[in-house]
Amino acid sequence: MPRITYIEFDGTEHVVEANGGESVMEAAVRNEVPGIDADCGGGCACATCHVYVDAAWRAATGEAQTMELSMLKLAEAVADNSRLSCQLVANEALDGLIVRMPESQH
Repeated sequence: MPRITYIEFDGTEHVVEANGGESVMEAAVRNEVPGIDADCGGGCACATCHVYVDAAWRAATGEAQTMELSMLKLAEAVADNSRLSCQLVANEALDGLIVRMPESQH
């Protein structure tokens, strides 16, 4: 089971074990990580699961696709490392992944 660290804007960390194949968003919601609202339920139709992928993990998480990029335009404080956690699939290659939540999601 891949371990994912979610860091709130204030620095509070939440380390959870994700089920292989579930999204990083689903793991957060299942473990009640604050700041990941997931209003659309993972359909890439909102931006309430916006995260910043830690620099060490950017290559492993890949690039955002067109639909995700469109939704990120609706998010606040988008950066080069912004992703929607509903579009990141937890697998063994992401064991140790670190994501941070923007200030607007607290």
